[in-house]
Amino acid sequence: MSKYDDLKQCMPMAEFQRTLSGKWKILILWYIYVYKVRRFGELRRQLGDITQSTLTKQLRELENDGFIKRTVYPQIPPKVEYTLTELGHTFAPLMDDMRKWSEQNLL
Repeated sequence: MSKYDDLKQCMPMAEFQRTLSGKWKILILWYIYVYKVRRFGELRRQLGDITQSTLTKQLRELENDGFIKRTVYPQIPPKVEYTLTELGHTFAPLMDDMRKWSEQNLL
């Protein structure tokens, strides 16, 4: 196997890591998956130590990468909800598997 073949095999995992890197992204996706719909304040309370700016940044990245959908309701005060997209739902079985693996091997 050549170096090119090694790199070619690695590319999907490298892209996966790039897309979902960030201390909070998998937990953000998990909470949205479990609760179906999450608002910003709910996520912030559930995540605990996350700052407002970090949560905002990670939500924007997940939205830009197509994992979540942001819905803004035109009311005062503004109401914003986050849900999984079709792509986000395809990631849900992997999160279930990661949770099961963690229960069996890390707890």
